[in-house]
Amino acid sequence: MSDLLLKTFDHELNENLPELHVGDSVTVHVRVNVGQRNERVQMVRGVVIRFRNSGNNQNFTVRRIASNGIGVERTFLLRSPRIERIEVHRHAYVRQSNLYFLRERTGKSARLRERRSY
Repeated sequence: MSDLLLKTFDHELNENLPELHVGDSVTVHVRVNVGQRNERVQMVRGVVIRFRNSGNNQNFTVRRIASNGIGVERTFLLRSPRIERIEVHRHAYVRQSNLYFLRERTGKSARLRERRSY
């Protein structure tokens, strides 16, 4: 009985999503409700600073710099039907699993070294 209950909560992973890693610069296209019936696609572009693999609750956090240099972080469920697509722009070479140190940095010190594939 418990296996049947667990299967009802398992959502299938969207086939269009690329493989994500910490340090990737991404654009996430998310459907957002506007009003009661209307929906629009909102784009969030930033750096993946955290990625959590925990089965059905996989999530990742994207950090971007908003106006006036204020940092904004947003967490997305990887298996959410609200995510329309994810575009990966560049990969970065990182040595840590969580990039929380980027919160205190601004400007050139917040840049990450690009990982190139040959």
